[in-house]
Amino acid sequence: MREVTATGQTVEAAVESALAQLKTTKNQAEIIVVDEGKKGFFGFGARSAVVHVKVRINPIDQAKDYLLDVCSNMGVNVEVALQQSGKNILFQLSGEKIALLIGKRGQTLNSLQYLTQLVINKEADQYYNLKLDAEGYRTRRKEALIQLAERMAYKAKRAGKEFSLEPMPAEERKIIHAALVSFKGIKTYSSGEHGNRHIIISPVNAEKGQLQHKSKNRYK
Repeated sequence: MREVTATGQTVEAAVESALAQLKTTKNQAEIIVVDEGKKGFFGFGARSAVVHVKVRINPIDQAKDYLLDVCSNMGVNVEVALQQSGKNILFQLSGEKIALLIGKRGQTLNSLQYLTQLVINKEADQYYNLKLDAEGYRTRRKEALIQLAERMAYKAKRAGKEFSLEPMPAEERKIIHAALVSFKGIKTYSSGEHGNRHIIISPVNAEKGQLQHKSKNRYK
């Protein structure tokens, strides 16, 4: 139950009744006085006070509960640690079977992050930037991507032709671009649509789209 309409002899009594039904407190509720009521005269013309009380939704708590529920349904018991800096939210997951929540190259973790981002912003008064991590996976993945970028850049420069990496989400493509922005003799650009969007690493003198080769990298 998220909201209720209650009556009482006074507004205060009606509010207390509503709060009891919602099992919440005043500072966690939004209270609207529908009718202040009327005492009447010797019992005649009396009218009960009416209030409408709604539980204030904490979007961060709601997102955390959603995440715990999804993980539980996946058979994974986790702890969720919150780090917040203004509108930036980080949920750090820890526990057993954490690999199930990461998935191949972080695909499951990315999907959970996307869904939790939708939940936290569904009824929030401001937009939150939500990140999801699992026992430091994001840092390890970033390091692996930087190593991959540098290795493929040297390979493209030596071979004099461009190489195409596997499809990656936008956040990971940014890591590749940033890693090679100062790499002399190499340029990067993205190609493909939607889920097939990927990065191409190319010597600066190579024509765009010429001699593409698919990288067989298997880093997680």
